[in-house]
Amino acid sequence: MPFRVRSHHQQQPGEKMTQDLLLEIGTEEIPAGFLTKAFQDLKLEAQKMLDRLRLEHGEIRVFGTPRRLALLVAELADGQVDRVVENTGPAKSIAFDADGKPTKAGIGFARGQGVTPEELEIITTEKGEYVCVRKREQGEKTETLLSQALPAFINAIPFRKSMRWHDLDARFARPIHWIVALYGTTVIPFTFAGVTSGNRSRGHRFMAPEEFAIDNPGAYIELCRKARVVVDQNERRQMIVSQLAEIEKQLGGKVIEDPELLETVTNLVEIPQAIAGSFDQSFLELPEEVLITVMRHHQKYFCLRDGDGRLMAHFITINNTQARDPQVVVQGNQRVLLARLNDARFFYREDLKIPLEDFVERLKNVVFQAQLGTSYEKVERFRALAEKLAAELCPEKREKISRTALLCKADLESSMVCEFSDLQGIMGREYARAAGEDEELAVAIYEHYLPTGSGSALPSNDCGAIVGIADKLDTIAGCFGVGLQPTGSADPYALRRQALGIINICLDRGYRFSLGKMVDQALEQLKEKIIKPAAEIKQEILDFIKGRFFHRQTAAGIPAGVVEAVQAAGFDDIVEANRRLEALERFRHRDDFADLMTAFKRIVNITRKEKENYTLDPDRLGEKAEQELHQAAQVASARIAEALAGGDYDAALAAVAELKESVDTFFDEIMVMVDDPEIRKNRLALLQGIAADFRKIADFSKL
Repeated sequence: MPFRVRSHHQQQPGEKMTQDLLLEIGTEEIPAGFLTKAFQDLKLEAQKMLDRLRLEHGEIRVFGTPRRLALLVAELADGQVDRVVENTGPAKSIAFDADGKPTKAGIGFARGQGVTPEELEIITTEKGEYVCVRKREQGEKTETLLSQALPAFINAIPFRKSMRWHDLDARFARPIHWIVALYGTTVIPFTFAGVTSGNRSRGHRFMAPEEFAIDNPGAYIELCRKARVVVDQNERRQMIVSQLAEIEKQLGGKVIEDPELLETVTNLVEIPQAIAGSFDQSFLELPEEVLITVMRHHQKYFCLRDGDGRLMAHFITINNTQARDPQVVVQGNQRVLLARLNDARFFYREDLKIPLEDFVERLKNVVFQAQLGTSYEKVERFRALAEKLAAELCPEKREKISRTALLCKADLESSMVCEFSDLQGIMGREYARAAGEDEELAVAIYEHYLPTGSGSALPSNDCGAIVGIADKLDTIAGCFGVGLQPTGSADPYALRRQALGIINICLDRGYRFSLGKMVDQALEQLKEKIIKPAAEIKQEILDFIKGRFFHRQTAAGIPAGVVEAVQAAGFDDIVEANRRLEALERFRHRDDFADLMTAFKRIVNITRKEKENYTLDPDRLGEKAEQELHQAAQVASARIAEALAGGDYDAALAAVAELKESVDTFFDEIMVMVDDPEIRKNRLALLQGIAADFRKIADFSKL
């Protein structure tokens, strides 16, 4: 039932109205990859909870380490503000008869609200007079509200994966061991996952494992610090940055910037201590990426370069304890790293003994996807696609592109990539170099995987770019062909990223080709595997890629209507469509754009309703205004055709704009939908011809 709320506060001057709130959830170690998002979600869920409870508050801060998530809310009101709720009932004319006596409807509404008909009030709304009941609701105390709300709040914090433990129904990232819930100095009592809230937290697992009491939320951060826990993740991050800078000075090198690794190690420790170690110089014979991968991905070490940009035989580890003897920690890390580097060197040397073509043959025994066949079959498919693209875009490189496609997946069967999967593409490049392959080809083996994410690097040469497009298009066609297209947030084959990669490569390198024809070939090669008619799958694929283009451009700030207008005029050539889009976006900022659109939409709207295309007979254009529009349209059509042939979309739009005056005069003086069918059809034919020229650039009706 609709209601309106009026709030007022009745607390007396001088009365304490706010306290800080602390909620700490103590757990077993939460994975580092969970924490950054958990910080965001914790704050978002807290804001939603407090809004729902109608509790006024100050700043919301979140903290966390591997063993705890904490929420600190400043100046939280000690209760809800009292309010008056207006429950609106039926119209006055329905609730009361002509004599002012309550009807059955009025009596029923009053009974439902717990009042007598005499207590019903009349209010005036936009829709007329209605009856209502005003009820004063006294706000509840914060302690009572939170005691009921906090268990559900904890349960609502989303994680990529959650756990159940013992025989409990509750879920969380990891089992919960303690909960601190304080409003001022008062414990908020509740139980979640078998743990009862209190005011006792725990220090660092190894350096200060004892429990300690928290008297009030304001003391939380310092009490944690005394217990050897830096609970503020931003402070920990800055501590690590400062410690890395000190070691840089000591070693005379420069830490390789790695924001992702910095975030990871920040979330791995409760109190950081950076310690430098080294490894034998002989390992520098390994490709640089191998060393960095072993140290970064597997050991979470920072790497350094010297003044000449060469990788140094040093590493920096971020320890979770402040060691009494750092040298012991160094030696332990060096032993672990030595074993990993020895493995890497062994795999590298063994792989170099095997020709790349032999690795390709092994792909015949590797299943790419159960319905789509082996990785070797996939290579053969996208190799054919790459050769076709090369013939159109850079025929002089067709042989090199074909060989790139043949070898680009070879390293998937190498020992190095089997052990260190992050090195796929990188090892293919290095093995190609070692085998004496052309440098452009070797680089392309790595770069055909690009881009790997939003804003990441794109292929630097044609071999990598064309093979990359072919590989991505084969993956999209194959997955759509067997019903594996993305649904909702699920996209296990990263098809959205693959489609965006095709778009970005084409735009970056200016590749112009028929997307529809390439999809046709991709589906023809998959004809024995696809489960639906090829024409149906083709349309799904084209719509999917068109959708990625739409999201890319609207995310860049281009209005949705502008993108839709361009796409409606054709999307078979991605580069051509983008150039039309850029020209239309510039055209949209003309001072007279609104007036132009009014004129153009009149043409588009009146012709869009016609199911038949009529043939223009110029001799039947008897009125001066229609003759002048015909002449202007002929001139504009020729200019548009010439501009489009030369790819000058700004000039094409300028030619369109020149029609405005003639179009305005035509509609001011000419009635199109006259009774005479021949005259009506001839005038429609004139407008249909103009609309057809418009559609070569964009569908102006969508603007």
